[in-house]
Amino acid sequence: RYRLGIVDQDGLPHNATASTLRLRAGVRTAEWNGLSSQIEGEAITVLGKTKYNDTVNGKLSYPVVADPEDVLLNQAFVRWKPVPQIEAVAGRQAVKIDNQRWVGSVGWRQNDQTLDAARLTARPAKTITVDYLYVWRVNRVFGPDSPQGIWHDTEIHGVRAGYAIKNVGTLSAYGYWLDIPSQPSSSSRTLGVRMAGELPAGGKSMFLYAAEYARQHDYGANPRSFGLDYWLIEPGVKTGPFTFKAGYERLEGNGKVGLQTPLATLHAFNGWADKFLTTPANGLRDVYLDASYKVPGKGVLTGLTLRAAWHDYGSTVGGIAYGREWNALASYPLDKRFTLTAKLARYEADAFATDTTKLWFQVEAKF
Repeated sequence: RYRLGIVDQDGLPHNATASTLRLRAGVRTAEWNGLSSQIEGEAITVLGKTKYNDTVNGKLSYPVVADPEDVLLNQAFVRWKPVPQIEAVAGRQAVKIDNQRWVGSVGWRQNDQTLDAARLTARPAKTITVDYLYVWRVNRVFGPDSPQGIWHDTEIHGVRAGYAIKNVGTLSAYGYWLDIPSQPSSSSRTLGVRMAGELPAGGKSMFLYAAEYARQHDYGANPRSFGLDYWLIEPGVKTGPFTFKAGYERLEGNGKVGLQTPLATLHAFNGWADKFLTTPANGLRDVYLDASYKVPGKGVLTGLTLRAAWHDYGSTVGGIAYGREWNALASYPLDKRFTLTAKLARYEADAFATDTTKLWFQVEAKF
């Protein structure tokens, strides 16, 4: 994956230009008596001069692009599947749960977020899935050279149960207990429920929906005491190659602390400018619209995806207008192996952060 990222951020003397290349390769064994394994390494290098703050190089006069150079072990795990209904995975792994709002692999960054973990999945019935996750180390996207690149000696437990309802969607309930000694403010206990799916709406149209509620409390090493709510309501419609969504997401704050999702694929939420990777103490309210179009058929543009989104951000206490953001994307598969992507984020600040424009051009090849 080659990527050119350009960032213009008010308040900093220089614009960032990040020209990075990632090579990732691995080996996955065939299954033997239910056992299999995978090992995967990656190398990330900068092409040309390093004109950006990669979070470890000390170039604080440039905007942050969290893609530092590195050579590292990305995944290494053993999988055991003694029967079709049970699967266990132990070792370093990329974990993605539901829409990755609470646990994800941050696939947009050149270096994945991976977990040193044990995960057990049971499928007692065709429509029921139960997951348990235990994590003792978090390998973050910043890499091992960053003070925040690795969270050691964590005590993280996650439980999720999902029930697929025919022609309705999937109902899931979950709990995440995060005790992170090296980052106490990210320690929390979160219990929640989510319902998401799609319903026929006549012809080639589908009604899309997602609704979620969670309650988060302090836990483990966190020195603060709080109880905060999470809400998501996201209706939408898909008709042929068009998809439209509207959304309301609320991460509550009380003026001293905001609800946090430190293991999430954060870039996928609250705008691609990445202004809200940490929820402000006054909370975050995100009202958004999202539209996409994927060219159908067998013509030369088949598979071309165009997407645009708009966000309006505010606080959950104090009535603060944070700002607005526009996102746009074009992605085109040259063939089954090569994909071209161009992506834009424009954040316009009112009372949070500063005006920021980000632009990316990317070529990715998979073999």
